[in-house]
Amino acid sequence: MGDLIVLRHGETEWSKAGRHTGRTDIPLLLRGEAAATALAPLLARRDIVAAFVSPAQRATRTAELAGLADAKLDPDLWEWDYGGYEGLTTRQIQDQRPSWSLWGDGVIPGGAAHPGETVDQVRERVDRVLGRVRPLLADGDVALVAHGHVLRVLTARYLRLEPWDGRLFRLDTGTISTLGHEHGELVILAWNVPARFS
Repeated sequence: MGDLIVLRHGETEWSKAGRHTGRTDIPLLLRGEAAATALAPLLARRDIVAAFVSPAQRATRTAELAGLADAKLDPDLWEWDYGGYEGLTTRQIQDQRPSWSLWGDGVIPGGAAHPGETVDQVRERVDRVLGRVRPLLADGDVALVAHGHVLRVLTARYLRLEPWDGRLFRLDTGTISTLGHEHGELVILAWNVPARFS
């Protein structure tokens, strides 16, 4: 049985500033590109039989630089749609809603471009991804390149936890994590491992 390898895209201007970046399609910074490139040697050691990537350019560029240029686009790997909170930092949101948490309070609608999603809608998407990926793991490793919050929900679901348990898994930009098995149990083998680059 192969491992599920999850990569969060490299740093962008908005991720650097802590701004919620759901469907806004912005490029990697040079530092983000360097981190993505530094992931390539780690992936080259793996027997990757399939790779899937969010359609966002920050994810597709990360996949390309990390050596996964053949990754298939999967719209279910888009980041959480933050609705009316798109582009805002947690602090800015908490100025209006002091105890706000994405995991407990969700988002507000943001118009046609950013209608927003509930945690259950994100769960439905990642459950579809896992349903497609699980059979492929019989032949080797599968890599997913996507975004912080969607990958945190996906990890919770992989481990058979509730989607909001994704709040327990901090995930930085330009990192690689590995989900697998131990003694018949689904486990995290490595988490939030940064790329090494100068």
